[in-house]
Amino acid sequence: MGVAVIAGACLLVLFMVLVKRKAELFLNFCLRAVMGAISIYGVNLLLASWEIPCSVGINLCSLLTSGTLGFSGVTLLYAIAAFRFL
Repeated sequence: MGVAVIAGACLLVLFMVLVKRKAELFLNFCLRAVMGAISIYGVNLLLASWEIPCSVGINLCSLLTSGTLGFSGVTLLYAIAAFRFL
C-alpha cells in the first residue's frame, strides 16, 4: 500500500510539471504570434508609406510562422514576399 501511495505521488508531481511546461510553451507561442502580427502590421505600414509594394498578409499561416520561429519567421515571410516581388 505504501509503495502505491509513493508511486501515485510521484506520478502526480510529474503530471503537474508536464502541464506547467506545456502551458509555458503555449503562452510563449501565443506571445510570439501576437508580437509577429504587430510587427507585420508595422512593417506593412512602413513599406506602404515608402510606396514599396511588398506586403505580407496577417493570416493563419503568417501567425503560425511567426509564432513558431519568432522574429526570424517574420523576416522569412518578408523574404518570400520580396522574392515574389522580384
